[in-house]
Amino acid sequence: MSAERLLLICLFLQGGLALSRNFWHITDLHWDPSYDLSNDPKRVCNSSGIRPAVQAGPYGDHACDSPWNLINSSIHAMKDILPNPDFIVWTGDDTPHVPNQLLGEESVLRIIGNLTDIITEVFPGTKVYPALGNHDYHPKSQLPGGPSYMYDQTAEKWKHWLDLESHQTFKNGGYYTEKLLNRAGFRMLVLNTNLYYESNKVTQNDEDPAGQFSWADGVLTQAAARKEKVYIIGHVPPGMFEKKRSKPWYRPQFNMRYLELIQKHHAVIKGQFFGHHHTDAFRMFYDSNDSPISTMFLSPAVTPWETTLPGVKKGANNPGIRIFEYDTQTLLVQDVVTYYLNLTRANAGRDRWEKEYRLTESFQVADASPASMHQVLKGISEDRCRLQQYYQFNSVNFDLSECDKECRADHVCASREVDFHLYERCLAIEAAGAGLSGGLLSILSMAASILFLFARQ
Repeated sequence: MSAERLLLICLFLQGGLALSRNFWHITDLHWDPSYDLSNDPKRVCNSSGIRPAVQAGPYGDHACDSPWNLINSSIHAMKDILPNPDFIVWTGDDTPHVPNQLLGEESVLRIIGNLTDIITEVFPGTKVYPALGNHDYHPKSQLPGGPSYMYDQTAEKWKHWLDLESHQTFKNGGYYTEKLLNRAGFRMLVLNTNLYYESNKVTQNDEDPAGQFSWADGVLTQAAARKEKVYIIGHVPPGMFEKKRSKPWYRPQFNMRYLELIQKHHAVIKGQFFGHHHTDAFRMFYDSNDSPISTMFLSPAVTPWETTLPGVKKGANNPGIRIFEYDTQTLLVQDVVTYYLNLTRANAGRDRWEKEYRLTESFQVADASPASMHQVLKGISEDRCRLQQYYQFNSVNFDLSECDKECRADHVCASREVDFHLYERCLAIEAAGAGLSGGLLSILSMAASILFLFARQ
């Protein structure tokens, strides 16, 4: 062993050298097996509904969910870009946006199985932490708060990734926890947040579906006692959707309980990684003193499908995959690097995944810690150019239109306020501040800060 290498090892063991490593995050693959190029644009895919797929090509169309070519391309691009990640986070939504009658339990399980197979084949020795999405069940979004056939069958498909305890816990409610990379002091907490989804009628009257809140509280309490550092992953995030004003995903009581869980245990939580939006976004969590305590990163989707949610304009995206760089001693996120496929160019024969941006470079922050992400949000709030840059990244370079004052309020308030009431208050303050400048705007901003402070106490 060389003297230089020995010195590096000694520095690391003594805590004098922080090493940065990487992991992949993929989400919302939404494979549509019906995708087939046709002369009739209305018959290209079932996921387009009545919308014609007029730009359909081998890698897809914004009216459709992912064809197999896009799935295959994304997983192999991951292998080409970062062939040996420490692990992979896969946060669900594997089946297409089609009516329940076009699927069924076995169809959903077959799709989950095929995606599991390709990830395993391309990354045979890599640990994968999978989480369920609301489209990974039949009927979609109706995930129960107790054991079920589909939990059992999905657990079997993922048993080569799960330890024995996780396998059993997953069968009971679709969630689990493990030591991160089997290392002492590091933990992964995988939640089934589809239990809190406002579209889930099965759990709407439950106080604590599957006992997950109580269980997670216990896991995090033990983590603190053991001095562990924790990552949390899931599919459906709390808070509001930035592309549709006042659109929540959780039922109010579940949104509040999730927020309280993070505020209570933020000292051990070093990162939250979710999907569902298909967009590139983040959510901030604050303590009672309005200090940033945690960040939830919402990674962009592989599927380019344009949402049919009423009121959303230009709700499509280019396919995206993401690398997180993290400190191996603290688990703090050091940087975020997003890669994307320009769908138009890919269908024209140039299917090259490109680096879209590196967070620290694009937003000029030291890292991706909660304090730095608060500065990112501040920049988006105050700088029109920074806002426009963020807005372009939000759709993975699909929507290049201008983000106006209403758009700014939607994005800033959704990122800043996970609490439903504080979100609405944020919108009201943004509306009151529109058109003001100079001293009046400064006074209003100061008043807003005071209101936020008292509201959180």
